[in-house]
Amino acid sequence: MIITTTNSIEGKEISEYIGIVYGEVISGVNFLKDLGAGLRDIFGGRSAGYEEELIHARTEAIEEMKARAQNVGADAIVGCKMDYEVLGQAGSMLMVTISGTAVKLK
Repeated sequence: MIITTTNSIEGKEISEYIGIVYGEVISGVNFLKDLGAGLRDIFGGRSAGYEEELIHARTEAIEEMKARAQNVGADAIVGCKMDYEVLGQAGSMLMVTISGTAVKLK
């Protein structure tokens, strides 16, 4: 399945717009990742634990949206937009949402 941020797919013709599809993931960051990120905040550097969690959440959100598009008979998803938020009292939850328009191709 083609998934793109653009509103069209080069070399393909959209024959039908099915509707908007979504993928949402809310992921908790465990204590050890939080501790490591806190140290990185003080001393500098990248937080591999948070980066891994972000990659995992983003991948899961895309797969969820793709499955929903397949369930409605789509061949592709165009116009995708992804958002990230932190939730929870201490900001220890990561929310990733993605949406796009499910389409059929000729």
